[in-house]
Amino acid sequence: MLGRYDDALRAQQDVYSGRLKLHGEEHVNTLVSANNYVRTLLGLNRYKEAKSLLRKTIPVARRVLGENHDVPLRMRQSYAEALYKDDCATLNDVREAVASLEEIERTARRVLGGANPITSMMEESLREVREALRARETPPPRSA
Repeated sequence: MLGRYDDALRAQQDVYSGRLKLHGEEHVNTLVSANNYVRTLLGLNRYKEAKSLLRKTIPVARRVLGENHDVPLRMRQSYAEALYKDDCATLNDVREAVASLEEIERTARRVLGGANPITSMMEESLREVREALRARETPPPRSA
């Protein structure tokens, strides 16, 4: 909120690193810290770093916490966001993000219920990525 983004990033990185050393990679607090760190990376448009960390932590979260736990769901949502918001994103990346968020949103609705804030967050992400896909797939108007 103060615009001290580099400080916030360092703090999130320190928390994640500390949790990793204290609890190991399979502890729920470490996984939550990883996603918090990723959210800060996403806020700074550092998509490559976010995707790299998520590629390591999502499989751990899914294995340890299960497919239906909110932490792996939120991590997968973060990964989809990193995929489609990256300036280097291909059309296939955006399509992958849509497919992933469709699955995540269905799971969140089934497991958490439609009124849950996490489900609402997934719905909003899905709307955004579908809009991004429509924008990419719609040809620009031709000049006269």
